[in-house]
Amino acid sequence: MKQLRAVILCMLAIGISGCAATAIEQNGAFVDNYAKKNIGAAATWHKNNGDRAAARELAARLLEQPLTADDAVRLSLALSPALQMMMADAAAASAAATQSARLSNPIFTFERLVRRESGGVDLDIGRMLSVSLLELIYLPSRREAAASLQTQAQLRGAASVVETATNTRRAWVNAVATQQSLTYSEQVMEAAEASAELAKRMYQVGNFSKLQRARQQVFYADAVTQLAKSKQAAIASREALIRTLGLDSALAEKLKLPARLPDLPTQPKLESVVAQSAIGQRLDVQMAAAELGMLASKNGFTKATSYVNAFHLAGVRNSETGKPPQRGYELELTLPVFDWGDATRGAAHAQYMAATQRVIQTGIDAESGIREQYAAWRTAYDLSLHHRNEIVPLRKAIAEEVLLKYNGMLLGVFDLLADTRAQIGSVIQAIDAERDFWLADAALQAAMLGKPMGMSMMSGAATPINDAGAGH
Repeated sequence: MKQLRAVILCMLAIGISGCAATAIEQNGAFVDNYAKKNIGAAATWHKNNGDRAAARELAARLLEQPLTADDAVRLSLALSPALQMMMADAAAASAAATQSARLSNPIFTFERLVRRESGGVDLDIGRMLSVSLLELIYLPSRREAAASLQTQAQLRGAASVVETATNTRRAWVNAVATQQSLTYSEQVMEAAEASAELAKRMYQVGNFSKLQRARQQVFYADAVTQLAKSKQAAIASREALIRTLGLDSALAEKLKLPARLPDLPTQPKLESVVAQSAIGQRLDVQMAAAELGMLASKNGFTKATSYVNAFHLAGVRNSETGKPPQRGYELELTLPVFDWGDATRGAAHAQYMAATQRVIQTGIDAESGIREQYAAWRTAYDLSLHHRNEIVPLRKAIAEEVLLKYNGMLLGVFDLLADTRAQIGSVIQAIDAERDFWLADAALQAAMLGKPMGMSMMSGAATPINDAGAGH
């Protein structure tokens, strides 16, 4: 009995060694360090009102000036409720992983039997303390699987940071671009309005035909329609940014944006430099590898327990009136008579093979995805550069020539107004090209870090190991 007690105490010491709170803190630190290293901003999980108050103070400071793209990312990682929700889910997955590596609690059974006879009353008392020896034997395998689950929880938290940062950059680019385009749409409308008013007056005095007036009027009507659409796009993109940042009404009123998008990089990124980004460091590849490691540990455990999935040892002490106490032990063992575990083993092996192929496919997708995103990035860069260096200067030169001819009375005022509209239209197209470039830049950054492509599929990997003995 003393030996059994020693075994039980040893098992309890091993079983309680894993602390869920410690694992959650470690995973939170991993995500924060990852964000600082790869995103350039801290990602702190709000665990109390003090953390939330600090985030709001940071938001108030950042919103005192026009919000840059980097500050927008910094703000969203500090304040966004959506990110906080994802980080809380990652913490729950971490706690589940810790739980999966713990031993089941020992079971204490107490029995009291009374037997009444003519000579008196006999009292029988039985006590039994049982533990699962099978869990202790396979505890190392369970811990290996739990470590893989913890890795997945960390990577899911990092993936949430990448997703939030990418969505924030895209929302910021759209908000600034639509605001910038709105300014030029207003200028187009003013030019069209002036042209329509002049055509109306010339028609009234007989210097314009009905057709000529109608053409100028339809230009004005189209400009009004485009301006209304531009205003709605600016409002919608601004509200999308507010939602991404997690700003309430009070903070949203303070949001100010720059007047224009940033300048293009002076030199494009080289494809060779982008291709050198380590595929093995991508989050989606690491998540697939962690899932494979978890299933490998689980597969070995399942093979061993598919025949016998319960093996309990119990210390027994019985007392009976007028008799010496009985001490001993009891073994409980399932017998594989009806179920030999072949279906369980087959399912575990199939899951492992699927995970193996998933790692291979994820690596292929990662390499191809980076090449595709770089091609999109370079195309957007070249097009934006073409608009800035070719189309807009040519339109400006044409406008200067038209103005000279107008001053020399070689062209009329309607030719001047039409050219003004065309010039502004080319500027709006250049803004759209810059917007597309910065959206492609955000997508390329996400691709290099490895925005996970199978989050929903892998989210179920945090389920603890099931066994009969375990409690643009």
